[in-house]
Amino acid sequence: MAQLSPSRRVRRTPFSDGVEAAGVKAYTVYNRMLLPTVFASPVEDYHHLKQAVQVWDVSCERQVQVKGPDALRLIQLLTPRDLSKLAPNRCLYIPVTDQGGGMLNDPVLIQAGPDTFWISIADSDLLMWVNAIAGCNDFNVQVTEPDVSPLGVQGPRADDLMAQVFGDRVRDLKFFGCDRFAFDGFDFLIARSGYSKQGGFEIYVEGSERGMPLWNTLFEAGKPLDVRAGGPNLMERIEGGLLSYGNDMTSANSPLECGLGKYVSASQLGSCFGGRALREEIEAGSKRMIRAIEIDGGEVPGCDRAWPLRAGGAAVGQVTSAAWSPDFATNVAIGMVDAGHWGAGSELEVETPQGARQARVRDGFWN
Repeated sequence: MAQLSPSRRVRRTPFSDGVEAAGVKAYTVYNRMLLPTVFASPVEDYHHLKQAVQVWDVSCERQVQVKGPDALRLIQLLTPRDLSKLAPNRCLYIPVTDQGGGMLNDPVLIQAGPDTFWISIADSDLLMWVNAIAGCNDFNVQVTEPDVSPLGVQGPRADDLMAQVFGDRVRDLKFFGCDRFAFDGFDFLIARSGYSKQGGFEIYVEGSERGMPLWNTLFEAGKPLDVRAGGPNLMERIEGGLLSYGNDMTSANSPLECGLGKYVSASQLGSCFGGRALREEIEAGSKRMIRAIEIDGGEVPGCDRAWPLRAGGAAVGQVTSAAWSPDFATNVAIGMVDAGHWGAGSELEVETPQGARQARVRDGFWN
């Protein structure tokens, strides 16, 4: 495969020096920033993630900061999720929808300070959307991208590593709980979250100059724990049903189709963008739905385009992410499947670059 040409349009991160020293072998581009994807090999990285602890440069999860007296009122317009339970010690996963109810992003929302909120985004230009909504509606807010770069600590030994660096109090964080913890004279906001099912944390590093001192400290403290650099692992995320915006869902899909109905609050449908369309879909039923799909045969190739799904020769959806699972010894996949064919056990055929394969819908993801 051709290499990525260096350019200032594809930004380095505060941790890039450490990533390179750790022997990164592959990147992808995410929010116009480098995202490391492979260090030893996809399979070796996968097994290590499940057994030890990894430090992930996920600076590409850029923050859209909304600050000012109208900040929360503006953000509530962006999502059908009721934000009344947001608190300084709790972050929320929120679908962000357009005027037709389509998914624009699936970020995590964090209250970073008084009248100050960070929308930690997936791969899309959400900053422009939020700026436009603020400007066109005369909200008393400032919308910016702050110098904040998340650093993930993921894996079953993540608690031990974090406690060594930030103290045992970090162990008390509940899932999607957050708080500030001292390091080298600064208080970092830390959340128990991350893009894996192995457990862990995300450290919101404010100030690029603080990036490498923290990186180096984590690696020094983590030597007895077999700490390594890592990143989101395709096989592990599919097993766990972690969706990827731009892969498994786009603005052509609603939160309901993406299995995110529990984040759609009836009380918000009269005011949020896309509320009318979402109410109509609730009443009529969704036409398609995200499902876990098992694909027969040997290891499938990388899924860099949608693979058609068929039943009886008719198109009934598409596979959007797929990989061989070493632990489950099968091809695991995520797909969008039409109504009438998404039930558990439904037999389908998927068109892969290697030809047609038999496949079936599962009743849930593997982890």
